[in-house]
Amino acid sequence: MSAKEEVKYDPNGLLNALISRHGLKNDAALARFIDVAPPVISKMRHHTLPLGDSFVVRCQEIGKMTLAEVRAFVPSPYVGAA
Repeated sequence: MSAKEEVKYDPNGLLNALISRHGLKNDAALARFIDVAPPVISKMRHHTLPLGDSFVVRCQEIGKMTLAEVRAFVPSPYVGAA
């Protein structure tokens, strides 16, 4: 990646994909599904809380997503290297 390229951080695509993939109704249902407090999802959506490694692991384990799928929504350097 060149110095001029900027990687856009937007976790909303990932959160929306999890909701869609698992037939959840809303962010509150997603929070219950991933087993985090509802404000965590809200803070991620509003860019006040970055996606942490533990959330990525939960997406992989509970959400049945591969690291490549997570990285498609939130690319490196925001998600750890494979």
